[in-house]
Amino acid sequence: MVLSGSPRKGGGTDKLAAAFKEGAESAGKRVTLFRTADLKIAGCLGCGHCFSGDGDCVLKDDMGAILAEYRKADAVVFASPVYFAGVSAQLKLAIDRSNAAPSDKASIKRCALLLTCGEASGESAGGAIAMYKLALNYHNWEDAGVIVVPGLYGKGDIDGRMELEQARRLGREI
Repeated sequence: MVLSGSPRKGGGTDKLAAAFKEGAESAGKRVTLFRTADLKIAGCLGCGHCFSGDGDCVLKDDMGAILAEYRKADAVVFASPVYFAGVSAQLKLAIDRSNAAPSDKASIKRCALLLTCGEASGESAGGAIAMYKLALNYHNWEDAGVIVVPGLYGKGDIDGRMELEQARRLGREI
């Protein structure tokens, strides 16, 4: 499962996620990609209902389809542009709501992170990577890899970059 958090269709994050999906599918894997910016996902209420009973969320929105996939997928990939040292708000909503698919009810074992950023060194991705590592620890997921593509400003800036092939390889290997 890939959760892509870019609000800009056809931009670098979408292309990076597509390269990962292409690699995974070329290795015979079934991949479900969700563009979280296209979905209606409310913020977590902090009510704790997901920690009791069957782990369902009280909110009935597009997150339901993602939670259903969490229960079937063996890996999850987060893809996002870096916004102020973190993932996009659209992706963060889905990550926050993943509590409604607790580790004992999900089949996910591995996770990867794909990031794009405008800053040239990629240093601004540090906050998103820290959040990712905390999510790995919380869910007891294995780190399958992190790819950061720095120096992207326009939609086509990622074209021809080596990181696209790295994402394809990660897709084949995950």
